[in-house]
Amino acid sequence: MANDLSAPVAVAPIDIGIDAKDRAAIAAGLSRLLADTYTLYLTTHNFHWNVTGPMFNTLHQMFMAQYTELWNAVDPVAERIRALGHMAPGSYAQFSKLASVADAPVVAPKALAMVRILVNGHEAVARTARSLLPLADKAGDGPTADLLTQRLAVHEQAAWMLRSLLEDA
Repeated sequence: MANDLSAPVAVAPIDIGIDAKDRAAIAAGLSRLLADTYTLYLTTHNFHWNVTGPMFNTLHQMFMAQYTELWNAVDPVAERIRALGHMAPGSYAQFSKLASVADAPVVAPKALAMVRILVNGHEAVARTARSLLPLADKAGDGPTADLLTQRLAVHEQAAWMLRSLLEDA
């Protein structure tokens, strides 16, 4: 008799030492982090394409390094959500509801305004990551806490570097 491929497959319950309520809360927080990260990625890539002015080369290169780092960050966040047993958001509609980072302006701003927007974006992502740390710690979720700590270091450093460009401006 042939296997019925349309029959539901029984999935074992998740038993990783984090209760279902905590996994759900952590996944919800990580979904906000994913939305913030993706939104900041898109804004940074937009600014990479559209920056002009005397700092063009410096900012074009800096934005490329930052959007590449952000692009590489979304997958580990989404995969952590999945490892916790939840679906990762993946649409612009979902991201717009979850993100605390503002979408990129429709009209590209001047270079230093771009830098200010990105400072605010990195700081917002850092706040989102930091807000989730107590829950991950309370639940004993070391992998999520580690991921959040790594993201915090990246976003705080990026904000500092961008902020440095605004001195005397």
